[in-house]
Amino acid sequence: MSEEKSLNFIEEIIENDLNSGKYETLVTRFPPEPNGYLHIGHAKAICLNFGLTQKYGGYTNLRFDDTNPVTEKTEYVNSQQEDIRWLGFNWKNELYASDYFDELYGFAVKLIEKGLAYVDESSADEIAALKGTPTEPGQDSPHRNRSIEENLDIFTKMKNGEFADGAYILRAKIDMASPNMLMRDPIIYRIKHAEHHRTGNKWCIYPMYDFAHGQSDSIENITHSICTLEYVSHRELYDWFIEKLEIFPSKQYEFARLNLTSTVMSKRKLLQLVNENLVNGWDDPRMPTISGLRRRGFTPKSIREFCERIGIAKRENLIELSLLEFCIREDLNKTANRVMAVLDPIKLVITNYEKGTEDLIGENNPEAEDGGGTRVIPFSNELWIEREDFMEVPAKKWFRLAPGAMVRLKFAYIVKCEDFVKDENGNVTEIHCTYIPESKSGSDTSGINVKGTIHWVSAPHAKTAEIRLYDRLFTSETPDAEEGDFKDYLNPESLTVLPNAYIEPALADADLDGRYQFIRKGYFCLDKDSTADKLVFNRTVTLKDTFKKPN
Repeated sequence: MSEEKSLNFIEEIIENDLNSGKYETLVTRFPPEPNGYLHIGHAKAICLNFGLTQKYGGYTNLRFDDTNPVTEKTEYVNSQQEDIRWLGFNWKNELYASDYFDELYGFAVKLIEKGLAYVDESSADEIAALKGTPTEPGQDSPHRNRSIEENLDIFTKMKNGEFADGAYILRAKIDMASPNMLMRDPIIYRIKHAEHHRTGNKWCIYPMYDFAHGQSDSIENITHSICTLEYVSHRELYDWFIEKLEIFPSKQYEFARLNLTSTVMSKRKLLQLVNENLVNGWDDPRMPTISGLRRRGFTPKSIREFCERIGIAKRENLIELSLLEFCIREDLNKTANRVMAVLDPIKLVITNYEKGTEDLIGENNPEAEDGGGTRVIPFSNELWIEREDFMEVPAKKWFRLAPGAMVRLKFAYIVKCEDFVKDENGNVTEIHCTYIPESKSGSDTSGINVKGTIHWVSAPHAKTAEIRLYDRLFTSETPDAEEGDFKDYLNPESLTVLPNAYIEPALADADLDGRYQFIRKGYFCLDKDSTADKLVFNRTVTLKDTFKKPN
């Protein structure tokens, strides 16, 4: 009998709310800002918000928090939608904070009319000087007690574009002595003469996140507004706006964001990496973006499993990147076809093989639930093998090729090294072997037992491919926490390109959705840079965790 998984604290809240009749229907939302690509941290929030309404019924809205026209692009909107669908989720309504600009403006007017908001022309430095400190109360702005009529008049003129950027702001009138700094008359509207990606030039004043967020939740009747822990201090303001505006009482709950070793999650820092060409775009396979992980070969299932394993907690913690890598290995072990590719080739010639070409049978995936099936692999007397599989002077317990040593060729025969050829620099360029005809895999009657098995590709049949070996982007487990610039800790070996690897001919038909285990080398996928003349494969992950932690 399987052990029932315990509820996380948000699930407990939701079950109590539904069972008590507080809400008939669960409504959540995922509210990304369209100012960058989504990353693995967003995947955790996506799995949580959409997963809850899959479990308890109800629905999830996708709402783009597009309140800053300077940083937002339609490109980001499209990429974020693609990422959510790829992860396996669908939203009920596609919405935008900009859908509510008229209503939000009306809410601001209502606060002014109730004496709960005022227009302020203080400079940013003056506002900061009067705000106080966490241990000292702030001081009232000299404009705090303007009349309601004057505030309404100036706010209307702000809306009509009569003032320059920064000339005025609208502030909530709360408490300049509040122990919560965010309650000390926060800014709720600012002037920005900038074209918006959806509303064009209709507006030149835009609401701040804290004002747009809770009211958008309320307009949509969101029952459980789930945020990360940095918004705990914002909850008091969230509730204050809803109470004073007398609108649907959405409730905010906070959980710990995802912190992952050997990477950065800040969109600002990720944008820096892109803009400074330190990576090859947002979908560079070294990036923690969902599009980068997808291009690297991660599957939706592996990312959902990772999010399930790390759970939902109230305390910040640091998750090992190796757990994410474990999840993709677990998935690909069951689903990826085994194929042969030689990344650092050296020629092997079988001197007594006189059949010309022979078709051998190879298993596709012995771990697959359906058995995986088989494929035909051409074999000949000239093969490519890995250079590291031959040692002229073998080490102790060496079970691969060496002078006089025997090894099994995967799916084929046992061969014995008889000789090798060197160039003028003393480098081995060719290995000469004989094969045991009676040792064919699946029908071996030779009686010979060998301890080593190596992979190979038939030289006349091989296809050439570029292989990109990706590793961790940073050498430090916590680049954000290190002294100096986080970019100082970029891993110079995060990408190694092998331009001329040899792959078995079946891989010529690889597609972008396919996942492959290169036997003994790792898991790989086809990259979008591939052409009919040049295939490019990305290493998703090694077969085992090989990353050496810095001392």
